[in-house]
Amino acid sequence: MASSCLDIPLACPETSCRSLCGCGKGTSAARAELKPNTISRASVINFLEAMREAGVLKGVEKTGKGGYHWIYSPAMDEQQYKQYLAKTIIESLMRDFPEETRTALENLEP
Repeated sequence: MASSCLDIPLACPETSCRSLCGCGKGTSAARAELKPNTISRASVINFLEAMREAGVLKGVEKTGKGGYHWIYSPAMDEQQYKQYLAKTIIESLMRDFPEETRTALENLEP
């Protein structure tokens, strides 16, 4: 079982938000932490860019060998990220299954 939302596997068992979103990592460093050939370079880049656009990560564009590269760092602490996940999931459920979601939320025990 994952110890936090940041440890939940993504595309493959070895991949989690925590392993991809480490402070100050570029896509090459993030991918290097994964087992070889478990996830494509494009998948890592697309994931990190989507998380930057959503405000979960910050990105700084740097020049380097081969052109421009993004260096990512967290834009939220772990508590803020957990709240972001909960809000995003509940909003999606409310949009797609409003009645069922309301009923489920009303029946939650504290």
